[in-house]
Amino acid sequence: MFQPSQHDVRRFFCEVLRKQREGMPLVPMEAVAAPWIDEHPEYHADLSDLEAALAASYTVEEGRTNPFLHLSMHLSISEQVSIDQPTGIKQAFGLLAAKLGSAHEAQHQMMDCLGEMIWASQRSGLPPDGQAYLECVRRRATR
Repeated sequence: MFQPSQHDVRRFFCEVLRKQREGMPLVPMEAVAAPWIDEHPEYHADLSDLEAALAASYTVEEGRTNPFLHLSMHLSISEQVSIDQPTGIKQAFGLLAAKLGSAHEAQHQMMDCLGEMIWASQRSGLPPDGQAYLECVRRRATR
């Protein structure tokens, strides 16, 4: 399993934006990331300066969203949906996107569920509970 460092992730997103702006071809994973970068113009300044991106700290106290974490979650959810892992997440995503009228907003809702699953796993010391994550997304799609 590939486990990129924080700097690797930041370099990746900065590079995707640079390549987009320069009209350069993107490798497949960059092509998945590019539309999410487009959907978040509020992050373009953060992604435009690699050195500042590598040095930046995003703390709760600052009240700023970490653009690299946010975009990484979009990529993770896109991958989960594309391979239907956990099984059923593709359907749950489709239902949620239809309910909200927006695949982007559905992903933001799913980020909350994903974050809850990760928090519970860290707190309990147990592996992430994909079924709990799936049920959280389903509840949001059906309530």
